[in-house]
Amino acid sequence: MPQDAFTIKYIAAELKEKLVGGKISRIIQPSRDELTFIIYTGKANVKLEACLSAHSSRLSLTDCDRAVPLTAPNFCMLLRKHLQNAEILDVAQPDFERIIYFDLKCVSDFSSSVMRLYFEIMGKYSNAVLCENGIIVGALKTTSLGENTKRVLFGGVKYTAPEPQDKVSPDDITGLKQIMEYASGDIAKFISNRVKGIAYATAMDMERAYGGNITAQNIYDYVFGENLNPCVTYSDGQPDDFKAKFNGNETEIKKYSSVLEAQTAYYSYAFAKRSFNEKKNRLESALNAAVKKVEKRLAAAAEKLQECSGAETVKLKGELLTANIYAVERGMTSFNAPNYYDPDGGTVKIELDRTLTPSQNAQKYYKRYAKLKRTQSSVESQRAESEEKYDYYKSIAAHICGAECLSDLEEIEEELLNLALIKKNETKKKKTSPPSYRTYSYGGFKIIAGRNNLQNERLTKSLSPEDIWLHTQKYHSSHVAVLTEGKPVPDEVIGIAASICAYYSDGRGGSKIPVDYTKKKFVKKPPKSNAGFVVYTDYNTVLAEPDGHEELAENKYEEK
Repeated sequence: MPQDAFTIKYIAAELKEKLVGGKISRIIQPSRDELTFIIYTGKANVKLEACLSAHSSRLSLTDCDRAVPLTAPNFCMLLRKHLQNAEILDVAQPDFERIIYFDLKCVSDFSSSVMRLYFEIMGKYSNAVLCENGIIVGALKTTSLGENTKRVLFGGVKYTAPEPQDKVSPDDITGLKQIMEYASGDIAKFISNRVKGIAYATAMDMERAYGGNITAQNIYDYVFGENLNPCVTYSDGQPDDFKAKFNGNETEIKKYSSVLEAQTAYYSYAFAKRSFNEKKNRLESALNAAVKKVEKRLAAAAEKLQECSGAETVKLKGELLTANIYAVERGMTSFNAPNYYDPDGGTVKIELDRTLTPSQNAQKYYKRYAKLKRTQSSVESQRAESEEKYDYYKSIAAHICGAECLSDLEEIEEELLNLALIKKNETKKKKTSPPSYRTYSYGGFKIIAGRNNLQNERLTKSLSPEDIWLHTQKYHSSHVAVLTEGKPVPDEVIGIAASICAYYSDGRGGSKIPVDYTKKKFVKKPPKSNAGFVVYTDYNTVLAEPDGHEELAENKYEEK
């Protein structure tokens, strides 16, 4: 639902009903364009969220926890100074505009005053402005006298409302009748272009409700009528919008008792989805950068090892030069030495430094050989270390790809922090308990799967010696276990566990994924190895089709 004046009318009325008489106990500014107010209504604390960004501007209640900056921005400090413990006297929408204002009684030790906080919900022009007696005290987004703008927004000047649009007000029946005489073409577009406070999406809902022959009275009744049907609409099982008036055309909906509740439900989902995508993209970006660095190291190591591959030839030349030193004279630039190692009796051309003696030339070859061998040994060690790191990073990438909710990413973020691949956010973060394992029930057995390397390690350590442990062969995957409780495990149960293991691996896009399984007592973690790394013996292999088996899951997540 667009945040037009039609929607804001209901939001303002419902906020007034819920919040008048409440007191602001805390003010937070989680990001540049967002403000959060904790308000005690006399019965409970509610969280009012003002999002003033270009793409999702709104004023709504929320139950989402946001990270708190360690240092509050200037406008947040200004609001705390004036509005801490302020009582909400009124909430209103002026003149059917995309504005909601709060009248607030502010009391300090030395004074008492009434201030007005405007929330201008206008897309990229959204703003929050604090005023006293019509004079601006401060604004979230300020302008200066030097800017080419019709409105001046900074402390000390008189507050002026945004310039009204040249449109007919929906409560002006006469004006509506006049413009509707000229209605043609796309009726929804015509209404949104000519009627104040009606967005195109709202006009489309209006057209669906009344058909193509919309009258002035229809517009008035739709905007000011009380026949509300607040709901959240769904597409492919996921929320895609909220509406103040459900007209029966949507196939999948969930109804709510108020527009505010429907809006809160929709934006809670949208916030969770956005937070998930932002964190996932951040982790993937950091990990990809680390992978590219390791790939460069591996390429450089391969080049160095190629250079060192001629070490034995260098050694041979030194040996042949020493064996034939009697035939070499100082000043020679090369020497064709008979190759004693060649059964066909060939020769080897040896380049010489004419300024050195034959003995010094031989020593030069030995020294070069020794240097190449030292380099080769060092580079092979570095390459092995880089290959281990590369494999570890790929396992993390597989878990990021398989993440289904925000909590899945939290421990992966901790893992990347420990590896110094990302920097810690300068915010106060609410501590949460680690996410639970993915848990399934089938055939009287419990099947559990880890969500990341740290969970994989904890899961494997927690198993009993006779529990069945599974992992994909030659793919990175979650550690999966079947808790036996001393009972023999049927092949069908192992097959289900194997398909889950294959699904949560980087081979999930294929078919017939080989999955190894063995008892936990045959699984060992090498000392000082990376999180989630193990070795195992005495295993069998089964080919499995990747399948998440959501129908068997005990702890499904709605947060995607």
